[in-house]
Amino acid sequence: MRSLPLALSSLLLFPGIFGASTLSSKHAKHVRHKGCVNSPSNRACWSDGFDISTNYYEKVPDTGVVREYWFNVENTTAGPDGVEMPVQLINGSFPGPTIIADWGDTVVVHVTNSLQNNGTGLHFHGIRQNWTDAMDGVPSITQCPIAPGDYFTYRWRAVEYGTGWYHSHFYVQAWDGVFGGIQINGPATANYDIDLGHVFLNDWYHATADQLVLQASTGGPPTAPNGLINGTNTWGTKGSRFSTTFEAGKRYRMRLVNAAADQHFRFMIDKHDLEVIATDFVPIVPYNTTDLSIGMGQRYDVIVTAKQLTSGNFWLRAIPQSACSETDATDKVKGIIRYDNSSTADPTTSAYSYTDSCADEDPANIVPYLPINASSTYAYGEDENVEVQVTDNALLWLMNKTSLHTQWEYPSLLQISEGNRTWLAKQRVIHLPSADEWVYMVIHSPFAQDHPMHLHGHDFWVLGSGYGNFDTSMTSSLTLVNAPRRDVVMLPASGYVVIAMKTNNPGVWLMHCHIAWHTSEGFAVQLLERITDITFDHDSLNSTCANWKSYVAAKDVNQYDSGV
Repeated sequence: MRSLPLALSSLLLFPGIFGASTLSSKHAKHVRHKGCVNSPSNRACWSDGFDISTNYYEKVPDTGVVREYWFNVENTTAGPDGVEMPVQLINGSFPGPTIIADWGDTVVVHVTNSLQNNGTGLHFHGIRQNWTDAMDGVPSITQCPIAPGDYFTYRWRAVEYGTGWYHSHFYVQAWDGVFGGIQINGPATANYDIDLGHVFLNDWYHATADQLVLQASTGGPPTAPNGLINGTNTWGTKGSRFSTTFEAGKRYRMRLVNAAADQHFRFMIDKHDLEVIATDFVPIVPYNTTDLSIGMGQRYDVIVTAKQLTSGNFWLRAIPQSACSETDATDKVKGIIRYDNSSTADPTTSAYSYTDSCADEDPANIVPYLPINASSTYAYGEDENVEVQVTDNALLWLMNKTSLHTQWEYPSLLQISEGNRTWLAKQRVIHLPSADEWVYMVIHSPFAQDHPMHLHGHDFWVLGSGYGNFDTSMTSSLTLVNAPRRDVVMLPASGYVVIAMKTNNPGVWLMHCHIAWHTSEGFAVQLLERITDITFDHDSLNSTCANWKSYVAAKDVNQYDSGV
């Protein structure tokens, strides 16, 4: 991988770190005016001086508001689809409580670990953690695990707005139920009447996640018998379906999150269109579709206009894509849209036709509303390559011939705080020492399976992707002008993806495949960005690690996975 010289910043259309943006003709309607008020008839507004045209990478409202939450992670049982299972939940709910804040607020989350025999830690997926790397919540990278009986307080600022989610980054705990939504209120690129909040899409297995990951490591990925929509579904005569009621003529915002361990979904609502207004935490120029391809970790904000009906029931579908999902639930993961809240009938509607595929949405549709270009010059070099490899019959994933393995008891940030600069090969550290440079990565995979690649601490620009190998002759095909920006991208099966990022956020950041089993098997790297500028609280790091080490010594705990 290669960082371009800082001198290239003079070639950018938007000078500085990201610079003052100018709107293209596609965004010519200027919405800012004094007294701009966010309302159903003008969602582009937000507050005085801030609206959908504001460059949110540079300017954030100073609200002075602190949103505080108390989370208790505990062992319990639940039957999301009617089959009772051992689970690990936050405050006893599945999904966990939604973190709700406004753009510019400070969020404080107090986490107590009441589990019987597991560490924990919360990652706030998609939150950029500007200069707050220690709050990223990744055991063995930014902290030690929170030991049973211990607690940890996360504090970060909502510098972006839109839809995110939080989940445990300890082992595969997230897929036993330790996850929930993040809703950062702000302006939007289209108007709507009602915000329905999160719609979580999950695969669901009648076995615990730690059992499943062992199966994956010895016999390949497990097959999902079922799936959930917002934590519920049916299994035979048991359970119940997610349902919500529409009022004719109203426009509803849905915040879709693929929180699955190993399922790529195609989302649709029979006989209704989806107006897509955001990808991950990036507002986009709206486009319409009947079905939406959504990979693990990805989020899409959509607006659905209720038909002019007074009655009727319609299936809401999350269809696992067999191209990259082991599933027996192709037509089982469904909810219901009702126009009459007294109705209890199942819909009789039919799904839209679609192509079974795990490819991302067409990048031509993913046009960021705030246009920011990557460097206007780019020359491919082989030192940018991040090769995905595999050994032991696809049971141990490698990146550049090494599988990531970090230590729960000695996280990278603690190592940095102690001045230890000796990095082992298995820690998979990629050094990015310079400030405000463009960095490019070409990720190759020879395997006939798509992978959702997630980067912590940054949005990245998706410059191009395709099948086969990328080489210098393909440079001219890359999109440098207002390319799609997001924090999870699908790496095509037997193909490549080219991404760009700016080194404007010091920290040690994880980049990994968001398939649960693959992360556990080491499909990850660490980006060590501007090590001399990283901030940390050494006492807090030491305290959490001391408590974890005491627990490990007393319980003889062994680490079996990659550490993330």
